[in-house]
Amino acid sequence: MENEFQALRCCELGCGFGSKNRKTGMGNSSGRIKSSRSWDLPLLSQSTDGKEEVIQAWYMDDSEEDQRLPHHREPKEFIPLDKLSELGILSWRLNADDWENDEKLKKIREARGYSYMDICDVCPEKLPNYEDKIKNFFEEHLHTDEEIRYCLEGSGYFDVRDQNDQWIRVAVKKGGMIVLPAGMYHRFTLDSDNYIKAMRLFVGEPVWTPYNRPHDHLPARKEYVERIINRGGSQAVEAR
Repeated sequence: MENEFQALRCCELGCGFGSKNRKTGMGNSSGRIKSSRSWDLPLLSQSTDGKEEVIQAWYMDDSEEDQRLPHHREPKEFIPLDKLSELGILSWRLNADDWENDEKLKKIREARGYSYMDICDVCPEKLPNYEDKIKNFFEEHLHTDEEIRYCLEGSGYFDVRDQNDQWIRVAVKKGGMIVLPAGMYHRFTLDSDNYIKAMRLFVGEPVWTPYNRPHDHLPARKEYVERIINRGGSQAVEAR
């Protein structure tokens, strides 16, 4: 990758999942047409082998206990990863131990135009006002662009809404990478281990603006509802 440099500072997460401590470019991307929609970007077929070991999903209970707890229903209701693809979510298992030389990651970035990259460390030791910050991350919101996160170390929870507005908890561990589509309501929290090191990717210059619910009037939300919610996932992207 070209134009790589270090910006040695701690990650202070906002709803956009942080300010950078490392940034890379992939050369001149001006020839690409920027798109915020998963369905407008090229797909990259991949094996599902072992993906469930680093990405799991389940329906959440209604408890108001600590957000970092698993919040399983009783009995537990796990969800196959195909259900996430019906909601427009892409997911992969990658080699987090050698991400800098991972050809699979390079192919994903090139195919989908992810020209921007940085890495964040999120933990009490590196994030001032940690407890307040993670509560802020837990506000339900959407973005007008994709949210792409790749877990290099640690773990965390991404909560998303299904077609019936029920919460699904997506647990991501080391090696798991997910893409949340533009216009999808979601939120993020760490789990009880209180640590994640995550890569953020973006098409072009990053825009981390969160729009707290309700923002149903935004074009990105309207398009997501039309393509995914109203059609019952029939236009969902594949995540294999």
